Amino acid sequence: MNISLYTISVWVLPLLIAITFHEAAHGFVAYRLGDNTAWQLGRVSFNPVKHIDPFGTVILPAVLLLSHSPFLFGYAKPVPVNFRNLKHPRLDMVWVALAGPAINIILAMVVALAFHALPFIPPDSARWIADNLKNAFLINIVLAIFNMMPIPPLDGGRVAVGLLPRALAEPLARLEPYGLLILIGLLILLPLLGSQLGLNLDIISAILGTLTGYVIRALLLITGNA
Repeated sequence: MNISLYTISVWVLPLLIAITFHEAAHGFVAYRLGDNTAWQLGRVSFNPVKHIDPFGTVILPAVLLLSHSPFLFGYAKPVPVNFRNLKHPRLDMVWVALAGPAINIILAMVVALAFHALPFIPPDSARWIADNLKNAFLINIVLAIFNMMPIPPLDGGRVAVGLLPRALAEPLARLEPYGLLILIGLLILLPLLGSQLGLNLDIISAILGTLTGYVIRALLLITGNA
């Protein structure tokens, strides 16, 4: 697969901004709610280097991209949060988890508003800026929706654990050590198995794609781009 420097330049910057704000938001909200673990470790930062996981942010997505994988998957270095330090651990865990997806939706809305400024951009840089904005809009929405899947340690899983009755929350919380394996199984292995059997088992991607479409249309409408 030929990947040009231009392609890299219009995807890497929006991706780094999206994951940096996402992780920093978790740490900032945790700090405001009583836990300074991430703050002391320098993770409440807009420096992307603080949040990059060498394998999850760089190697894994690159391998999937170069191997023509039907699905790109990656992750940043999780922001450490000691939920015992929070003032109201169960409820505050929900707010900390929601902070990441929420900031991504806010960023997507800001980007959509910035679309209105494109006619005023000098022609020689208009295409590069437009492609960065379009990719930033998509990346932030996908990152928010993907992270709201109700599987620990994703943000949606943490929200579910915080809101469900304990009888349901505790078994779900125990899945956290296996969350990455579950995601790989659902998003990569299950579709590959389906392709061997002549079946479409890529159900999760279809659901995520549908939800992404709804959010894209809603934000474009709200920001006057529809």
